[in-house]
Amino acid sequence: MAQEPVIPSGGVLNDVAQGGNVARRTKDPTGMFFLLPAAVWVLLFTIFPLLYALYTSFWSFRFGQRNQFVGLDNFVRLFTDANLHSALRVTLTFVIVTVVVEMLVGFGLALLLNQEIRGKSVLRAIMVLPLFATPVGMGFLGITLFYEINGPINVFLRTLGIEGIPWLSTPQWAPVAVMLIDIWQWTPFVFLVSLAALQGLPVDLYEAAEVDGASGWDSFRNITLPLMTPTLWLILLLRLVEAFKVFDIPASMTLGGPGRATEVYSLFTYRTALRFFDHGYAAAQGILLLFIVMLIVTLLFGRIRELYEVGG
Repeated sequence: MAQEPVIPSGGVLNDVAQGGNVARRTKDPTGMFFLLPAAVWVLLFTIFPLLYALYTSFWSFRFGQRNQFVGLDNFVRLFTDANLHSALRVTLTFVIVTVVVEMLVGFGLALLLNQEIRGKSVLRAIMVLPLFATPVGMGFLGITLFYEINGPINVFLRTLGIEGIPWLSTPQWAPVAVMLIDIWQWTPFVFLVSLAALQGLPVDLYEAAEVDGASGWDSFRNITLPLMTPTLWLILLLRLVEAFKVFDIPASMTLGGPGRATEVYSLFTYRTALRFFDHGYAAAQGILLLFIVMLIVTLLFGRIRELYEVGG
């Protein structure tokens, strides 16, 4: 009597069946359908504006109307425009000062509030509050805080016997006031990311160091700082890119004044395009800023990748 063939319940047949399912899932266009909105968004709001800006930079505009093809003349003007060089110097000073202070203060506060101290939850909540304010709102708030006659800061200084400072009317102090407002708003970002990274560090390393008799400084230098270095580089990258694009606070707080003391690069480009209607030259300015930011991102991203590869 012939026996019926035995069909295995798993093994090769299941693998073949699963392979067929995988193949069918691979050919299923549903995934592409869900990716389509993101692709359209990137195309419309990233690639097209970039290409159009590059195209515009080769033309001369008068009163908002395209006049004639000028080739690289708009880019040549970038190297001879004294006002643009002034805006670039103001921006570089702003970026260096604000980012350095934000990194130091934000990381220092994260180290402090990562300790077991009373009321740390309340302090952490207070620290992140400036992140919820819009930069324009912070700029208008800065006008009130740095008001030279009866502003809260000058009133406080006079109670200490210090003469009030002309914060917003002198080229020396106006940039300081703008930078202080930016530091106030963005230090919590550095604090928040640093604190999250600190809380993810392995506790057993600190316990082993304590058993070996390491001091708090030794633990910070040999454990905390090396483990936090990739995160700190990443925060630095994000803050540099954002600081180079600053517009809202100077525009709402000082309008770039007095004179050109707080006229940052983005504000100068805005005026070139929408006040003087020189869209071709403004597009060339935007391309230059894009090149500067891309150069910084490339250098820092390479450094961050090296650190993560070594750590991995």
